[in-house]
Amino acid sequence: MTTSSTLSDRRGLWAFILGVLLVTAGVLLHLPMFLMGRMTHYHLYGMPIGNDMIAGMAAIILGIAVAAYGLLPKNISRQLAASHEIVVTPPEDAPLSRAHWALMSVLVIALIIDIMKPASLGFTIPGMVGEYGVPKAKASLVPFFALSGTVIGSVIWGIIADVYGRKASILLSAVMFVGTSICGAMPSLAWNVGMCFMMGAAAGGMLPVTYALLAEMMPSKHRGWALVLVGGLGAVGGYFAASGLSALLQPTFGWRIMWLLNLPTGLSLVLLGAFIPESAKFLLARGRREEARAVMERFGSKARSTSRAEEVALAKGPSVALTGRAFFGKLVALSLAAICYGLINFGLLLWLPTDLVAKGYSMAVSSKLLAESALIAFPTVFIVAYLYSSWSAKWSVVGSIAVAVAGLAGVLWLELTGSGSPVLPVALLIVGSNALIAMLLPYAAESFPLRIRGRTTGTVAACTKAGGMLAQLLAIFALVPPLDAVSLIIIVPTVAAMILVVLFGKETRGRDLRDLDPDGRTFAATGI
Repeated sequence: MTTSSTLSDRRGLWAFILGVLLVTAGVLLHLPMFLMGRMTHYHLYGMPIGNDMIAGMAAIILGIAVAAYGLLPKNISRQLAASHEIVVTPPEDAPLSRAHWALMSVLVIALIIDIMKPASLGFTIPGMVGEYGVPKAKASLVPFFALSGTVIGSVIWGIIADVYGRKASILLSAVMFVGTSICGAMPSLAWNVGMCFMMGAAAGGMLPVTYALLAEMMPSKHRGWALVLVGGLGAVGGYFAASGLSALLQPTFGWRIMWLLNLPTGLSLVLLGAFIPESAKFLLARGRREEARAVMERFGSKARSTSRAEEVALAKGPSVALTGRAFFGKLVALSLAAICYGLINFGLLLWLPTDLVAKGYSMAVSSKLLAESALIAFPTVFIVAYLYSSWSAKWSVVGSIAVAVAGLAGVLWLELTGSGSPVLPVALLIVGSNALIAMLLPYAAESFPLRIRGRTTGTVAACTKAGGMLAQLLAIFALVPPLDAVSLIIIVPTVAAMILVVLFGKETRGRDLRDLDPDGRTFAATGI
């Protein structure tokens, strides 16, 4: 599938291309401001915003609007009505083809680009504090609003994907990424906060859209480990890209370069869209049956229409209990684990670069140490995916939480003793937290009946952001204790989450998900 065919029944390919050019030109108009600071290590605080920057911002806003118009499908109401009557199911036990591996590879690259943006926040805070002369508490507004943007973006992009299609929503998200590059040329903290909110809003929907594409196209037998592998490689790769580029570029270009990188990476994501297939369900709803058939043949998927009996049964809901100690215990266990992930990933790991700089390390050395930790974590993603699919889904989740606890204990030991390298403890944190988030959403989806699967998985996903927002809210009010106390505080709920998953988590490996929803077996037995 090519980008041009994806846009064949949109408002206009010309409008999308024009929008991308306008956004790119708008970002380039901000580069003179950035280059003006080359004699002061790219410090721009207090510089006036010139007419070229105002024209650039106008071009970006106009470009995003024009690109969104160009991607907008025709006759949306008919498409949305038709989509409710179509179900696309992947093959059960088919082997992975070249198309599956290619899709996984492309989506890993897309997730790395997506995740490196919020991961860069921790590497920009020390520079902001130094340039603007503000306390760390005030600088924490940047990651707080970025995370707020991801929460809002998660909701908005779900709606956009239903209207625009999953591939087009990724393209539009990439165009917004490009526009947020201008954060690197903004001469005040308030502008940085606003741009980071937009960056978060652009990034918020990438992971759900990616998982939705994989769930539709991967054979059921391979879906679990594929979701874990793609999510894990994207998370670790994103953190490695952020820390590695910080180590390479910040000593020369300062902290602002981390935002200007959104220009080349965002444009790369736009070009990468040519290799991402459109959802077969979306194509069928659009009436593009030949293209849908070609996609389904490549990935072995099948389509069918929902029956009236199925609609009635789903409306009534599953006959299994949706209340009680077991149900709420499982939901609380996974939600608490998600909150702890947020506290680690969007709290502790974001504060680590600042803490290392405060201990006397340069930003280059701090970034290099954290990049080494991410590099150590990289091969463990393959082990995690293997254990999840071949050993035990439940105990793999428990194991990832245990590794995160070990990392927290290592950071606590470093802070108490004041000696040693942070590489291994941070590597354990990255391994544990990224393995956890890679498995948590697939495991949550496999743990609840169909009728409430969306709501329960959405609750768990929201908790991953809630933990990070809580951490940054504490930072804004200067309530963050020293890192040793932070580690100890996070250990307590993380151990509690591990115990709860042990007690209430259910093994899902090799389990037919229709066991959670007996009505589903009725459909299978009757051939509906």
